[in-house]
Amino acid sequence: MKTHVTLIFLCALCMNLTAQFPQKMSYQAVIRDTGGKLVINQTVGMRITILAASFPPFTVYQETQTPTTNANGLVTLEIGGGSGFDAINWGHGMYYITTETDPGGGNNYTISATSHVLSVPLSLYAKTAEYAKTAEYAKDPEVWQYAIGLYNKIENLTKEIENLKEIIGIGTVSDIEGNEYRTIRIGSQVWMSENLKTTKYKDGTAIPNVTNYTTWWALETGAYCWYNNDIINKNSYGALYNWYAVNTGLLCPQGWHVPMDTEWTTLTTFLGGEAMAGGKMKETGTAHWASPNTGATNESGFSALPGGYRYYSGNFSNVGITGGWWSSEYSLGEAWYRGMFYNNASVSRLNHFKGYGFSVRCLRDL
Repeated sequence: MKTHVTLIFLCALCMNLTAQFPQKMSYQAVIRDTGGKLVINQTVGMRITILAASFPPFTVYQETQTPTTNANGLVTLEIGGGSGFDAINWGHGMYYITTETDPGGGNNYTISATSHVLSVPLSLYAKTAEYAKTAEYAKDPEVWQYAIGLYNKIENLTKEIENLKEIIGIGTVSDIEGNEYRTIRIGSQVWMSENLKTTKYKDGTAIPNVTNYTTWWALETGAYCWYNNDIINKNSYGALYNWYAVNTGLLCPQGWHVPMDTEWTTLTTFLGGEAMAGGKMKETGTAHWASPNTGATNESGFSALPGGYRYYSGNFSNVGITGGWWSSEYSLGEAWYRGMFYNNASVSRLNHFKGYGFSVRCLRDL
């Protein structure tokens, strides 16, 4: 099966102030198959070749690695561990980097990406330009102009990297407390791939943490809790919010929002409909979901987790069994949410009392 490697960014590390650097460069890429499906949590074989930009091009360096993709299909590796990398004269001529991959982890490679190596050694440019600023080199106007040119290249290449990340939709976003969330593009939408865990609205106002069962039942204002009132569940499952907190419009970071009911439908429709979308959205395995975690492939990268819920009466239930995520819309006094379950691959469109506590995923504004 042919595998596509989507380039996110390349940067040089471990520099010297000579032409023969970098000694290592980090590399990240998203691996998808020909159908656009993420290759997730899987060891892949990769061959990385650096070519001199002559005619015809010739190989100046090559190495192989077997990295493992994460839940978003992302591989991270360092290039330069083999013999001959430190002998590349980055200061003269142009180079290209070619990656070949075998999703099975072997050496049945498919050429999948080639990039101009000028998008790699940003630190090379920065160091050279910094060195040119010293008293000795600043006397030479040609060197000074060269340094300015290098800084301009850094700026342009940084913009290219940001554009690529924007296209791919993989990145991070932080809430007002500094909690960082991974993000993923699914179709035309960009979602958080983790549950919200903020304890403050985006205007800085604290959200009440209501632990008492009777108090929770009587609420008609925003509140949150941790499952079983135990903060140990924060990192894995995030917080459970009542719908009144959702309705403030202040839960998600600036530029993000709690999805409307129709926006959830856009997502599940893109993933083939409610009957199968859950499998494509659930985290694989049984580290969090109870067995058998039916149909879970997480090929969308959404990484849904079974955070359970809190009844409007204040009791907690179904962690590991069920995940529920609020929408921002309601009907006849009850609010819409989406549910996923350990024993099927569907996504259910349901409604419940606004006093229930469910998880929240944020969607980036258009």
